[in-house]
Amino acid sequence: MIIVLLGPPGVGKGTQGVRISQHFGIPAISTGAMFREAIAKGTPLGKEIQKYHIEKGEYVPDDVVIRAIEERITEADCANGFLLDGFPRTVTQAEALTQLLEQQGRQLTAVLDFEAPQELLIRRFSGRRECPNDGSTYNLETNPPHRPGHCDLCGAPLVMREDDRPEVVQRRLEAYKEKTAPLIDYYRDRGVLYSVDADADPDVVFERVLTLLNRLRGEAGEEMR
Repeated sequence: MIIVLLGPPGVGKGTQGVRISQHFGIPAISTGAMFREAIAKGTPLGKEIQKYHIEKGEYVPDDVVIRAIEERITEADCANGFLLDGFPRTVTQAEALTQLLEQQGRQLTAVLDFEAPQELLIRRFSGRRECPNDGSTYNLETNPPHRPGHCDLCGAPLVMREDDRPEVVQRRLEAYKEKTAPLIDYYRDRGVLYSVDADADPDVVFERVLTLLNRLRGEAGEEMR
């Protein structure tokens, strides 16, 4: 199962991606988390990414992102599938992903396009918090930590990410509309795009996703017979 998650920042892709990953036993690959980890560890990729100031909402060039994804999806844990959150962001990246999968003799199962009103997205951003130690994310409204203000895993004080601040969020939403929205048409034309109403409780959204993915798995199984 190979899945791509689309949708504007704050729509809940990260939360749903983790749950989908756990349910189907496939790795969830978040380019944002992957880049932040590379920067923190000071790897060659991290040093290159630092040039582009992703903490201010800027985008990393396509060739750098594609190279990083190509390396990641060839790792052993991706043999039975994977989920991509934050990639592709542009049609150029989508075309590159299609070529990479074709080279491996694989294809996309589904592209899930999560949709929600802008006012809901703004509210989610204002409540999002992250653990500076392990990268765990929470939302004060939809996914609060058990102990207010502290990470469930390590107990560290949670912080607001720089890219969750209002001026940065505005740039991210504008960049999404300009660069990423055309992917909807790209994947719709290829018959793999499915819209998911994300304006609901996360459990409800997850049930919608499971219903869809289980149906697609059943259809894929019928085609293979």
